[in-house]
Amino acid sequence: MAKISPLLMLPPLLFVGLAGMFIWGMNRENPTQLPTALAGQPAPPVVLEPLMGPLPTDATLRDGEVKLVNYWASWCAPCRVEHPNLQALAEEGVAIYGINYKDEPAKALAFLEELGNPYAAIGADATGRMALDWGVYGVPETYVIDGEGTIILRFAGPVTQRVIESQIRPALEKARAGG
Repeated sequence: MAKISPLLMLPPLLFVGLAGMFIWGMNRENPTQLPTALAGQPAPPVVLEPLMGPLPTDATLRDGEVKLVNYWASWCAPCRVEHPNLQALAEEGVAIYGINYKDEPAKALAFLEELGNPYAAIGADATGRMALDWGVYGVPETYVIDGEGTIILRFAGPVTQRVIESQIRPALEKARAGG
């Protein structure tokens, strides 16, 4: 009987391993959502430069009210897509704090002039340092923060109507109910 070379067994074993990882990934609760180690933790410090109007601060994140923190930039196409949905949430009374990420102030202000300003307070993270502390992968990213300043949810990507109904609203309710 001929002996099978161990090298001939490598491709089928690799295939089985990759197939197993694929199946595991498909069975995750939400395979498109990036994980965050900050869920259930206090929001990192707020260190921003002025852009327009009032600045978000550590105190505004811990003011007893549930809120969203939204990282965005004028150069970000998905930020433009999510903007009407943020406007609608703001019109419903949801407080949204905007963090303008690595953007030119004039372009950021032009973006808001064109599309409207849904933010209760807004500041600029010109260097991206604060975003690093918050674990931001890229813009847009939105966080649901409870009244004590605890991160309830991190959503990476544009806030669409589907995301609002399936993730943002349930997280807002959870935050209002005390986590």
